[in-house]
Amino acid sequence: MEYRLTIVVPVYNEEDNLLRVESEFKAYFKTAKAKSKVLFVNDGSKDTSLDIIKDICARSTDFEYIAFTENCGLSAAIKAGFDHADTELVGYIDSDLQTAPDDFNILIEEIGPYDLVTGVRADRQDSFVKNMSSKIANGIRRSFTHDGMDDTGCPLKIIKTDYAQRIPMFKGLHRFLPAMILLQEGKVKQVPVRHFPRVAGEAKFGVWNRLLGPLMDCFAYLWMKKKYINYKVGNSSRG
Repeated sequence: MEYRLTIVVPVYNEEDNLLRVESEFKAYFKTAKAKSKVLFVNDGSKDTSLDIIKDICARSTDFEYIAFTENCGLSAAIKAGFDHADTELVGYIDSDLQTAPDDFNILIEEIGPYDLVTGVRADRQDSFVKNMSSKIANGIRRSFTHDGMDDTGCPLKIIKTDYAQRIPMFKGLHRFLPAMILLQEGKVKQVPVRHFPRVAGEAKFGVWNRLLGPLMDCFAYLWMKKKYINYKVGNSSRG
């Protein structure tokens, strides 16, 4: 049976989480509604993450990896994962597992007529400051993009791969995935998913990143929206 879904897992200094990622995905693969595999993207980790990733991939062909030569950031890791996906669908989840692999089954049920389905974190298990800064950032972004998304930062998404691979690269990409699909005249939907406290490791973004970064990225998005090239090929002599 061929794989239908590649799940991109960006990794930066997550050595304490990776064996749990392996365990939870092995359990998910048994119940997955679409045959799935994991693609780790090691973003220049300075701990033992890459060694652990190599061991996981050696134990099972359901796990693959690519590794950057240096740290490039979350958006670059996500984009690289999309570009290396070879399945009909591509998903995304953070390696801290504050969202659950099992909830990909919820997104799979909805993807049919849509080109992106994203989770909305219900009952968020983060600090008050983190929750409030995220709400403010989402409000700022929504006022610029009009994408209708309540929680674009939710690290649980499924996208049709041909759409994902046409998304242009820029820093802050991970905050604008639904908006970038809409620029391609695609259809997007959000559905509630579970959220859990971080068990190990440290968050990579602070309050400053969540507020100032999204505001600056919104202006970049507006420029890109004005300049965006959108085309569809009707036919071709190529096989």
